[in-house]
Amino acid sequence: MNALKAHVKNGQIVLDEPSELDEGAELLVFPVSDDMDAEDRAELNAMLDESFQQLDAGDTIDGPTYLAELRARL
Repeated sequence: MNALKAHVKNGQIVLDEPSELDEGAELLVFPVSDDMDAEDRAELNAMLDESFQQLDAGDTIDGPTYLAELRARL
């Protein structure tokens, strides 16, 4: 499941769109850092979306293979 976007309203966390979470599902919530401006955050979100699309398409390699390829370049 991708990240869920939410905001705080009257001290409660409110999702910005409906979800398919089961009733009583347990979540971990991490606040978003305020260090990024809107342009940086949009760029990060675009990169994450692209990464998820690659993952869904199977366009990935496992960690040991990646490390072997990286070592071969050195």
